[in-house]
Amino acid sequence: MVSHVEDYPTDTLAGLQANTVADGVFHVAAWLLVMAGTTLTVLSWRERRVAPNWSFHFGLLVMGWGIFNVIEGLIDHQILQIHHVRDDLGAPLSWDIGFLIFSVLLVVVGWLLYKRGARQLESQSITRDPSVGNR
Repeated sequence: MVSHVEDYPTDTLAGLQANTVADGVFHVAAWLLVMAGTTLTVLSWRERRVAPNWSFHFGLLVMGWGIFNVIEGLIDHQILQIHHVRDDLGAPLSWDIGFLIFSVLLVVVGWLLYKRGARQLESQSITRDPSVGNR
């Protein structure tokens, strides 16, 4: 982030614009990494090296997104006060809290999807495992 540096003060339009661009570049880079990981996972699935279902995969993806946002929201927005969801407002706390609530919802939804996918994988492995009858 370029917030709170002498060249880009957050109380100027130019500073807000620079911060917004830097934040956008960061998020684009993060999403490119997510897409790269997803692509590598799908390629592995096609080679039958790993075979988690979509619920499992997207559950972890959404949960990771939410966890990242919670950490970023707490550390950058609240503790370090580097920037806020809306720096152009005099009191951005409500936006920050909304961001944290949304992020926690992502974690919960991701966890539920992941658990559903994990249960499906477990039931598939039990029905496919020939040694199950010998236990």
